Amino acid sequence: MPLPCGRRRPPPVREAHVITSMPPSWAAARLDYALATSRVEQRAALGLYLPVGYPTRRASVKALRQMAQHADVLELGIPHHHPHMDGPVIRQASAQAVTEGFQMVDLFEVATELTASTTAGLVVMSYWSPIENYGPEAFAERLCVAGVGGVLIPDLPEHAAATWHWAAREAGLYMIPLIPPHVSNARLAAIGAESSGMVYAPATPGRTGAQRPLTRYLPRVVRRVRDETGMPVAVGIGISTPTQAAEAAAYADAVVVGSAVIRHMQTQPEAPDVAAAEVAQAFAEGVRRPVR
Repeated sequence: MPLPCGRRRPPPVREAHVITSMPPSWAAARLDYALATSRVEQRAALGLYLPVGYPTRRASVKALRQMAQHADVLELGIPHHHPHMDGPVIRQASAQAVTEGFQMVDLFEVATELTASTTAGLVVMSYWSPIENYGPEAFAERLCVAGVGGVLIPDLPEHAAATWHWAAREAGLYMIPLIPPHVSNARLAAIGAESSGMVYAPATPGRTGAQRPLTRYLPRVVRRVRDETGMPVAVGIGISTPTQAAEAAAYADAVVVGSAVIRHMQTQPEAPDVAAAEVAQAFAEGVRRPVR
């Protein structure tokens, strides 16, 4: 049985191609369940990303609820003043959420609400600075209590890795890595040893929001990452159409979409939640009809 948040526990046991068999907390178990359900249905899981507080706090909650009706996993973004690894679409959305007054407590409250009202697994994507400022241990514990199963920190500095890994393990959170380009097999094995839950592989090089064809090497990359880490592989960063989602779903364990969701919400500023529902359904249909 998964343990409550904040309790010490034995390390997770993994087998290649199998979802983590001993989730460290009930919140992590929710994420495992979302991935396992899609696997039983012989399809990739759909993950949808949105910065909490975009376009407003209330509107983001309504949009995320709508998205949860079609997504297996919701990726909650923490708005940041300098999202240097993101493209213009997420940068603009993040800046708007900050302008609207986003506070870290909004993240915990929104996650708690989604945990109570949806079955989607919850993941948080954040830069290191907001976590460091809040306090890694308190941040990790509050996330797990709110129902978040894992955290992706794309710019986690080497000097802070030990601090974060300890805080995440103590709270029972999965530590989800972003696979760097041109990574060696030895480094992949090391990433697999220090990470948990799933791994995240970019679909295209560069920043988020790219609207270009998926790299032709992506199927090979996904297989290699899965083999070396023994964990499910989520493909994101550059999935801009349902057709691309279908393409990636043919070989990935999960497909994550962010900028395309925000773009569609921007076309209906008077009803962003309706727009979120429309685009979520379109990508869900794409994931469910993968191009083999």
